[in-house]
Amino acid sequence: MTRRARALALVAALAGAAVAGGVAAPAATAAPAPPQLADAHGLTVIAQPEWAEGSDRTFTFTVGTEEVPAYPVMPGQVSGEHVVMVTLPEGYDGGTEYPVHYTLHGGGDYPDAPWLRDVVEEATADEPLITVAPNGGGRGWYTDWVYPGGLGAQNWETFHLEQLIPFIDANLATVEGREGRAVSGHSMGGFGAFGYAERRPDLFGYVGSFSGGLDLLNQEMRAAVLGSTQLAAYGTPTVALDAVFGTPIWPFDGTWNRLSPAQHVESLRGMGVALYVGDGGDLTVNPVQAIVENRARVMAVVTADHLDAAGIPHEFLDYGDGSSWAPGCTGKHAQLPCLRADMHHFVSLIMDELEHP
Repeated sequence: MTRRARALALVAALAGAAVAGGVAAPAATAAPAPPQLADAHGLTVIAQPEWAEGSDRTFTFTVGTEEVPAYPVMPGQVSGEHVVMVTLPEGYDGGTEYPVHYTLHGGGDYPDAPWLRDVVEEATADEPLITVAPNGGGRGWYTDWVYPGGLGAQNWETFHLEQLIPFIDANLATVEGREGRAVSGHSMGGFGAFGYAERRPDLFGYVGSFSGGLDLLNQEMRAAVLGSTQLAAYGTPTVALDAVFGTPIWPFDGTWNRLSPAQHVESLRGMGVALYVGDGGDLTVNPVQAIVENRARVMAVVTADHLDAAGIPHEFLDYGDGSSWAPGCTGKHAQLPCLRADMHHFVSLIMDELEHP
């Protein structure tokens, strides 16, 4: 496959295509009312929590913020309204304080996607842990955009780190501080998780990437970001090529270089770090998702090399074609059995490190 063909495949999916094969919601059960939330830290509650269908652990709520007052929407989204999904531990009563795991969705996906809810609920069953999945937009890229244009501010990082985290701490019973907080993400969300942890190590005690696009110096990764700005599948309206990180061409690509997680690992020292990735398996089967994962692995290796060079301990779960990782995992990108195993393993790691009841 030519370099151009690989780049086009990466454009189509590395931003984080939604996981194929949605999971049906659990059967309905009676539940007490979810917690009620109050406006705080620049967030206005537009819709109070409602339990996800059939669940007494997972609810969604909606907030507004001047940091992202409008954004390109995918079907079912309302511009300016940000859905957040929260999964509580069994027996949550608002008194006992729990650690919080923030998990960031991929490009073209939703924070309340049924597959993510299912994976989180399964991985956290019987665990004293709150999980929060915020809206990151179809192409938000978990950063404050350089040239947002007519949309107005697209300050996704400020929204999440300066507003949502203290909002959650103010409204739920949490272990505040980095000893009670972890962040992870899939694909575009893996990029976001590592970037957030590197720029704000005071907030997080553990970081994980599930097949994340971690290297903005990689030209195929740059093509994926640029492609995401032009594809309606990641939200409408589409935006200018330079909207997110600015011009990607030297010597004007300083923001791309500065925000590339792979090369800026030093601030992760003292934090738990985990990388999960496959190699795509048989590249002739589901070739787009296979190639995307293969390129994600290249970027994970670059990141791991920088971690090694800095002497920073980390877990590198390089599971190849997936055959030894989980039943049904064949090493493809956005493959549910692989992501389910990633989440299970990551939750086990953070529960060994974070402060919890």
